[in-house]
Amino acid sequence: MADATIRDVAQRAQVSVASVSRVLNGLGNVSEQTRGRVADAILALGYVPHAGARSLSLSRTNAIGVVLPDLHGEFFSEIMRGMDREASARGYLLLLSNMHAGTDQATGALRAMRGRVDGLIVMAPHLSEADLATALPPGIPTVLINTRGQSGAHPSIRLDNAAGVRMVIQHLAEMGRRRLIHVAGPVDNVDAQERAEACAEAANHSGMDLEVVQGNFGEQSGGAAISALLDAGQRFDSIFAANDMMALGALHALQQRGVTVPDEVAVTGFDDIPLARLLGLTTVRVRIADLGQRTIERLVARLEGDAETGDEFHTPELVIRSTTDKRSIADA
Repeated sequence: MADATIRDVAQRAQVSVASVSRVLNGLGNVSEQTRGRVADAILALGYVPHAGARSLSLSRTNAIGVVLPDLHGEFFSEIMRGMDREASARGYLLLLSNMHAGTDQATGALRAMRGRVDGLIVMAPHLSEADLATALPPGIPTVLINTRGQSGAHPSIRLDNAAGVRMVIQHLAEMGRRRLIHVAGPVDNVDAQERAEACAEAANHSGMDLEVVQGNFGEQSGGAAISALLDAGQRFDSIFAANDMMALGALHALQQRGVTVPDEVAVTGFDDIPLARLLGLTTVRVRIADLGQRTIERLVARLEGDAETGDEFHTPELVIRSTTDKRSIADA
């Protein structure tokens, strides 16, 4: 077959382009059966790999750059655990950096990775779509996680925040709770925005009175917000915090004031960090480490020839524990 392409080989061998690329480059994670089918297809088609393209594909650092908005808290330690586990299994090292607010700082953090890594994983929930497009270095395969849309320019993994929030609010409403406090996350964070919007919609649908107070995803901000409400004599019977750390801060504030949980006030969070499990917090389970693992899988697939883009949504699940139902037993 004249001018056979790598896609022709993949089609004849009935495998993915990524698998053909792995065979050609002598990489692992390919069964002997697949290697044989690819070899037979190459022979039958007379396929000759493009020398220049193959040289480029082998010019690798075996490193993946990971750029996160912050480097503290159990959420980030869990997501890094999942990434590191999968990257190590595939023979890659991780180079970690962080970015704060501001396009210039984000651009510097991302472009510092150029020439040092084969690909990038970027979590930038605080950047606008335009700022992210400006900051991303061209020519480096990239997977986005929990960022604003890039119109299909890069593979993206997102949480279905709205689905998780609806489950929480429905659970509280079914328990007969009617006066809800939402401790919101940072105003420029896309996850916090989506959770706040979904909370308002679900509370309205359930006929609950809702008051929103501001937090910053930190434990102290959750405690301070609830302490201020208690000082002001505010009456409420339920709390939904936009993440577990703020929920745990709220829980501590209630306990300090002698407010019984869940009899007087039910408390819920979002993420299911390990500490939430230990303290019996009802929350939305994200499976954070699995999310990190999946980003590595998608990036490595792209490095090995898979051109698939588009959003991949992960639906979380509600985990009911003792902060809403004292009959529940915290799970491991």
